[in-house]
Amino acid sequence: MDPKFLDTPTGRRIAYHQTSGAGPGVVFLGGLMSDMEGTKAVHLQAWAERTGRAFLRFDYSGHGQSSGAFTDGCIGDWAADAMAVLGALTEGPQVLVGSSMGGWVSLLIARAMPERVAGLVTIAAAPDFTEDSMWASFTDAQRQRLESEGIVHLPSDYGDPYPITQRLIEDGRAQLVLRSPLYLPFPVRMLQGTADTDVDQSVALRLLEHATGDDIRLTLVKGADHRFSSPDLLTLIEKSAEKVTHRH
Repeated sequence: MDPKFLDTPTGRRIAYHQTSGAGPGVVFLGGLMSDMEGTKAVHLQAWAERTGRAFLRFDYSGHGQSSGAFTDGCIGDWAADAMAVLGALTEGPQVLVGSSMGGWVSLLIARAMPERVAGLVTIAAAPDFTEDSMWASFTDAQRQRLESEGIVHLPSDYGDPYPITQRLIEDGRAQLVLRSPLYLPFPVRMLQGTADTDVDQSVALRLLEHATGDDIRLTLVKGADHRFSSPDLLTLIEKSAEKVTHRH
């Protein structure tokens, strides 16, 4: 199926697929340089269709079939895309399922518009990664290159190197969520693999310790990696989303 498109107030054109059904709806938020055709997003749509649940998946600007170049974007832009999609295409509180960077974006949504969040499921959430993972691990040469050229390329296990811009790093500092109070007043289920080499389990433990709320749980899966896409793990994601929707 061809996607539909939403033109946002910022002039970006966001590609999406939406399934009608019962609320609260589920919205999938993908990771850095991923798209809405990934295994987890497509699996969740099939689950939603099977169970009669409203569902939405989309591509951030500079990702997948949406407009723009990846190197023009930053965390703030992609969070704005997600909030525009949420505001224009959904009604009432939604369950956000955020994978990797999508976990960070979902926390930004929860902070900015908590009344639109019915619950949260994170999969290897990567809050503040531009600062704590990227910038913190850059060599002096990489930092100098970023300052002089505006971009560095980091190797990736998933294909082409990641082009990391100075704007991405600098904007990330304005979007940090682990340095100030983070209140999550709805059911939260965090999923994390112990064999994840992209997002260490210490990040999940830090988020669990930092966030406040009455219903926050972390599940560590021994041996699971960052993809989190084996049949058993996909089932765990859908069961987590199901529990959150029912608790709402």
